[in-house]
Amino acid sequence: MENFQFHNPTKLIFGKGQISSLQKEIPAYGKRILLLYGGGSIKKSGLYDKVIRELKEMDASVVELGGVEPNPRLTTVRKGISLIRENQLDFILAVGGGSVIDCAKAIAAGVPYNGDVWDIVHKKEKVLPSSVPIGTVLTLAATGSEMNGNSVITNWEENAKESFNSIHVYPRFSILDPELTFSVPRDQTVYGIVDIMSHVFEQYFHASSNAPLQERIGEAILHTVIEMAPKLVNDLSNYEYREVMLLNGTLALNGLTAMGVNTDWATHYIEHAVSAVHDIPHGGGLAILFPRWMEHVAATRPEKVAQLGVRVFDLDPAGKTDAQLAAEAIQSLRAFWTSIGAPTNLSDYGIDDKEIELMTQRAMINEKIGKYVPLTNEDVRKILKNSL
Repeated sequence: MENFQFHNPTKLIFGKGQISSLQKEIPAYGKRILLLYGGGSIKKSGLYDKVIRELKEMDASVVELGGVEPNPRLTTVRKGISLIRENQLDFILAVGGGSVIDCAKAIAAGVPYNGDVWDIVHKKEKVLPSSVPIGTVLTLAATGSEMNGNSVITNWEENAKESFNSIHVYPRFSILDPELTFSVPRDQTVYGIVDIMSHVFEQYFHASSNAPLQERIGEAILHTVIEMAPKLVNDLSNYEYREVMLLNGTLALNGLTAMGVNTDWATHYIEHAVSAVHDIPHGGGLAILFPRWMEHVAATRPEKVAQLGVRVFDLDPAGKTDAQLAAEAIQSLRAFWTSIGAPTNLSDYGIDDKEIELMTQRAMINEKIGKYVPLTNEDVRKILKNSL
């Protein structure tokens, strides 16, 4: 285990009817608010009206920015920064899923910075402590962005999708009401499930030693997701299923399983490259890429993939090598994701080999990516080709 510090400043407000907490939480930061949301689903579900009613009752001044993309774009971030500066706003309320929250974080970081916000996303500049405070009302179990400092932004003009992280953009509070996820359709629910599991994998496949507790916590999250997912995708308005999945999503990426370990994240870098070029759903890309990544790394380091198979997919290890167990584990994962409706090949999205080189180039943010088994250009190229 590595030396580490852990600090998570986000106040989690979980449960039915917690939208009323807005009137208690927001005034500490000011009443001039940028209300940020996505493509309009919160208006169809009635959540928009509930939020506006709460804000009116606290005499808030509200400027709206809707239409945040599923892969939030730099152009939208810049628009939000301009709105805050022009209207001298104090606070950002992000209502939606991880994309809306990621966009809010980039806006928050960009407001006090004198240059272009892409410098921050591109990690040329650090986030300032004076970033605009954020609160969230979550509508999707997936990214964990409601309780971390991560943000992923797409620069569509450059076909680049990059991320940054800072303690200064953690949400001050996040409201998680499982009922607000009832309107999420089946395909988006599936993508969220894949994303949650993938976040655990990125931390489970680490390059450190002696981290049994972190691994067991990750395995518990995976077990719970696997148990709950088939029930949820067939009963989308079940409060108990939504409740459990919502908490899984938060715990999968709030720093709990990353304490003291060098995490991997190579598969996310590759998926970011794919969706930067082809704008596919993030969870769909991960469902395609992660089994191929596991196959690739298991060729040299099968032991952790084998451990996953035994501990999470309940494989019988008797008389089997790590390589054999790893192959069975990958097949179990692929079968599970297929059973709930996740895609299996890049060709499912109409992607062929024409952009392999561009995607490889975009994935390689360093000379090598990943920690469990560091990947070269050729490794990434091979994984992409095997994913077609």
